[in-house]
Amino acid sequence: MIGSLEGTIEFVAEKFILLDVYGVGYKIFCGAGTLDKMPEKGATVKLWIHYHVREDSHELYGFLHYAELDLFELLIGISGIGPKGALGVLNIAPVDTLKKAIAAGDTSYLTRVSGIGRKTAEKVVLELREKMSGRGVSVDAPELRHEADALEALMGLGYSQREAREALAGTPTDAQGNRNGVGSVEERVKCALRKLGKK
Repeated sequence: MIGSLEGTIEFVAEKFILLDVYGVGYKIFCGAGTLDKMPEKGATVKLWIHYHVREDSHELYGFLHYAELDLFELLIGISGIGPKGALGVLNIAPVDTLKKAIAAGDTSYLTRVSGIGRKTAEKVVLELREKMSGRGVSVDAPELRHEADALEALMGLGYSQREAREALAGTPTDAQGNRNGVGSVEERVKCALRKLGKK
């Protein structure tokens, strides 16, 4: 079984890359977040790999970080969620935030931010909540609510989910004087808008 691959990037498409490993080209499907961080053609990269086997196809899915592969494999273990659906969930937010939302049983975060159906979100939480808690994932409900509200506000202003998520990454979450210990939605949105304005 293939666990990882390291090689030269030959081609980057909308949903996959072609990785040359000692003269053999591997077609590896990746999520949008992974593709955004992918080095340029000709660069060397190492990817964690999930080798997905079905009756009619054999597919490779690649991730830059093991935590992404780990959550991906937990997601596809849920009935009704295939590899493409799992990549869609991983595109919602950073892995740590997703784990916190699942551990907190916060289906509203998954549905509000990603647009996935309520039943799918409930299934994800039902089947993975205990596993997240068992792995020591801390739950910070105020942070999750603020993250979802800030994303929703930016998307309401016309920014795509990806643009909004990237702009919010690194914005302060410990605003002085906030009794919940997290940055207010307004402060995070203002900070994100400043970052978006510089592009």
